[in-house]
Amino acid sequence: MAKPRKKRSSTLTSPSMQILRDKDSMRAWSRAQKALGRTVGFVPTMGSLHAGHLALVKEAKKRADVVVTSIYVNPTQFGPNEDFTEYPRMLDADAKKLTGVGCHALFAPRDLYARSGPPHETWVDVTDLTQTLCGSARPGHFRGVTTIVTKLFLIVEPDVAIFGDKDYQQRRVIQRMTRDLDIPVEVVGMPIQRDTDGLALSSRNARLLPDDRLMALAIPRAIAWAQDAFAKGERRVKVLKKAVREQIEASGPRVDYIEIVSDATLLPAKGKLTKPAVLAVAAYAGDVRLIDNVELR
Repeated sequence: MAKPRKKRSSTLTSPSMQILRDKDSMRAWSRAQKALGRTVGFVPTMGSLHAGHLALVKEAKKRADVVVTSIYVNPTQFGPNEDFTEYPRMLDADAKKLTGVGCHALFAPRDLYARSGPPHETWVDVTDLTQTLCGSARPGHFRGVTTIVTKLFLIVEPDVAIFGDKDYQQRRVIQRMTRDLDIPVEVVGMPIQRDTDGLALSSRNARLLPDDRLMALAIPRAIAWAQDAFAKGERRVKVLKKAVREQIEASGPRVDYIEIVSDATLLPAKGKLTKPAVLAVAAYAGDVRLIDNVELR
């Protein structure tokens, strides 16, 4: 039987990194690496890469023989009034950044949902861990996240995947999903990467106007205050939350939520903190929604 012909558009080549544009090529690349006895690390992203993303790639290189980064702006994790169309897309610049840190392959699919035939109707849901924080603030968001990450795991077939803890709830949800579905991927969280002014690195930061950027700095300042107050013995949940809200709102950002949740369940903590917890903030600087968090241990 004749071998199937390769799709000419499926694989592009940069100086030291392959750019794969369809599912079959990506899966074949990973399986070829594994056939050579290599482990595959994976960093899923929506692009507009910054130093935080590149730190994840560098960590993946420590944990695996070869590293794949994906870039896909996933429509199913955006709500009807969210910034899907405005989300920055800069594939060429991102590819250069990945080449610069030694990423081995970039998976940049054109689409991961059916464009013809029956519509997509299969979803992955994690229930309890998505009831608070961004799960309650953005209905349907995590169903889109867990579905697309499951699809990516099945396509890339990585041994280890690296996620940044700026999206702390996301990392916890994906870890639970992989455990519950017996997906053979180790999910590793990495600490939040911050800019020199303290703002948590985010692709959305590029959309901040100069005045909004200054306004947004109230978020990391308030979080740092809470961390310091906790270290000095403050354990009252209401006191910590109230002070953080007042500090942020005094500088202009519009608070979406400020919550202190149990590290184990992500359910709201009450009274006084006696077990590890996470202080999580979501707020708008101008029209840009930013999130940040800190573990209180």
